[in-house]
Amino acid sequence: MENIKKISDVCWEIPTSYKPGMKVPARIYASDILFKNMDKGVFDQITNVACLPGIQKAALCMPDGHWGYGFPIGGVAAFAIKEGGIISPGGVGFDINCGIRIIKTNLTIKEVQPKLKELVDELFKKVPAGVGSTGFVKLNKEEFDEMITKGVEWCIENGYGWKEDLERTEENGRLKNADHNKISNEAVKRGINQLGTLGSGNHFLEIELVDKIFNENIAKTFGITEPGQVCIIIHCGSRGFGHQVATDYLRIFDGAVKKYKIEVKDRELVCAPFESEEGQDYFKAMACAANNAFANRQVIMHRVREVFSHVFKKTPEEMEMHLIYDVAHNIAKLEKYKINGIEKEVVVHRKGATRAFGPGCKEIPEIYRKIGQPVIIGGSMETGSYLLVGTKKAMEETFGSTAHGSGRVLSRAAAKKQVWGEELKRKMEEKGIIVKAVSLSGLAEEAGSAYKNLDEVAETTERAGISQRIVKLKPIANIKG
Repeated sequence: MENIKKISDVCWEIPTSYKPGMKVPARIYASDILFKNMDKGVFDQITNVACLPGIQKAALCMPDGHWGYGFPIGGVAAFAIKEGGIISPGGVGFDINCGIRIIKTNLTIKEVQPKLKELVDELFKKVPAGVGSTGFVKLNKEEFDEMITKGVEWCIENGYGWKEDLERTEENGRLKNADHNKISNEAVKRGINQLGTLGSGNHFLEIELVDKIFNENIAKTFGITEPGQVCIIIHCGSRGFGHQVATDYLRIFDGAVKKYKIEVKDRELVCAPFESEEGQDYFKAMACAANNAFANRQVIMHRVREVFSHVFKKTPEEMEMHLIYDVAHNIAKLEKYKINGIEKEVVVHRKGATRAFGPGCKEIPEIYRKIGQPVIIGGSMETGSYLLVGTKKAMEETFGSTAHGSGRVLSRAAAKKQVWGEELKRKMEEKGIIVKAVSLSGLAEEAGSAYKNLDEVAETTERAGISQRIVKLKPIANIKG
């Protein structure tokens, strides 16, 4: 690794000479300690990405980077569509639009603590979690097609939320290129009963407290005014539906790489030209799965508002349960950037990475446009989360992207060997964090020790200038699948 150069305080560049076929350098954003402990698979995967057709500037990996399917988790890459640029399911992931949203309240820890156990028990009942869980929203095929086409808009029309929720969701909760005709029957079968469910793995529903405020003025814009204020975070995605969409198109793209004579360094990076029939079909199907995920988090938020209202005998409006923002993680989107002085339309893949648009971008809701897009970096269930904003430098350097979480350092299997779920639950409750989980072995997989240091990751994104820390939150209750 002697030819890897540190080109700034927290950015490391791997030159094109590192591997035959690299069209652009690869860049890893990491502090010294994060870089030293970076998963070795990241170096191989991000340099493989740098070999893909039409890639622009550099293949990027965020500070939470670790080994993934095809792209590393934390991988960001942009492909110019008029220069043979591709789209790759491995650059999006199986859990399409796995994402995260944060809801503020005007409640404080003093009000919530006496009712916390009741609150958690009710949330656990009303928000189904775990593998194969099914939701309370019953849809026929026609309604399902409409939901995956319209996303959050469908939810609002059907009474699952407030109109303001639309503008506080990335892309207003709807990718408009969705086409339900590009979805297989198997995908429909897997997804039709899962709306409003949390799923398993690292997905969670968490009650958190404002722990530290870094910028009071921006925090006030989000409705956050003091430490001890209660917020709710929802982290989940498109469930079995998105997984099936990815599976279906990986099979199709196996043939596409041969048809279009595209060489890939790893079979997990199978792809197709963005403008090809296969590329467009996947783009439209992926949008359906993304809309499904936006709607899924919206319906869960609706249930959360109902539960808080039932427990505290107040309306959600009285508790000021406003959505601050919802961001997607695993997604590919058409965006425009100046590259070497020329504006280009590119398809940006963010795999375990978050959009972080800077101040002034028209895609940001008007209420946040002057300060930049809200960004949420979720940690482990033991550490909490950060609320940040995007920056101008992110727009110039990382295609408007930053980290999405703290990133794993242990595989799920390794975590289960080191951690006993029952013991972890007891220790968390000793720290004042109530945990409700479908599976104790699943809980062990998500222990804090399985993840990188959240503070180090969030601070690194700030040192890199690609996002700015505004608020740190700490958990007091966690629901897991």
